[in-house]
Amino acid sequence: MGGFEGGDEGGYWEVEEASTNNVHTKGSKLAITQDDSGYSIRAHAKVNIFLKITGHKEGYHTLLSRFMRVEDLYDTIKFVPCECGTFTIEGCDDIPLESNTIYKAYKALNDYTGDLDILDFFYKHKVVVSKRIPSQAGLGGGSSDAAAFMSLTKEVCNLILSTKELAKIGSTIGADLPFFIYNYPSANVSGFGEIVEPFDEPALDLELYTPNIGCDTALVYKTFKENLLDKISLAAIIGWESLDSKSILERISDPVKLNDLYAASLLAYPELKKEAKEGWFFSGSGSTFFRVR
Repeated sequence: MGGFEGGDEGGYWEVEEASTNNVHTKGSKLAITQDDSGYSIRAHAKVNIFLKITGHKEGYHTLLSRFMRVEDLYDTIKFVPCECGTFTIEGCDDIPLESNTIYKAYKALNDYTGDLDILDFFYKHKVVVSKRIPSQAGLGGGSSDAAAFMSLTKEVCNLILSTKELAKIGSTIGADLPFFIYNYPSANVSGFGEIVEPFDEPALDLELYTPNIGCDTALVYKTFKENLLDKISLAAIIGWESLDSKSILERISDPVKLNDLYAASLLAYPELKKEAKEGWFFSGSGSTFFRVR
């Protein structure tokens, strides 16, 4: 979920232990697992420690947010050998192909590079997604899947792209993709989501609670624009980007003050009020609540 009204919302990928060879991306500490069943990569969830809307221009909201990777919640993206004949995704049956962020990433990589190796590879491999991150939950699952797909494709197809280029391509799909492509454990994200600055801090042990409520990001941003945009105050967030996440959560205990989209989500989905708990914070446009264990 990021600055896009209709949108969704690189560091180190943990290595899955395997008895076969691991492929590492030079300089980015990206880790890909390869075995007889194919290539795989983890697509981690994220939470927004804070999320403040800073303006609205060119039809989109701008923001300042602290994104933090959730270490123990991730989807798995795998490229499995298969004589497909066309681009094939398994594990996302409830999402039409044209709407799938992974398919959009595939199209964007093809359009940007014109590299026939991509087409050839996916005639011989299918994409298998093992989903654990809930949808419409403020955790960036769709964006993380697409970003992981792009990073894995770059490696297995030997694409001559920098991480910055890959993030730029990703930003055309969704505002959260640059964060997931850079793959920092923690980062300050600003602008439309395209400015990603790593923040050096220990990973927090986070507990998540996602009620059975799906929050549509486009509706939440629309609700914010119509009801809350004229109330934003940039003076209130001076210096937040310099504080570590634990200190921010300790100093500012009100989830409404930490996340501008929480109030908008409550207006769009009043049933969220029944799910709120003392001491819990709200991620993105929702519906996930989180706290430090």
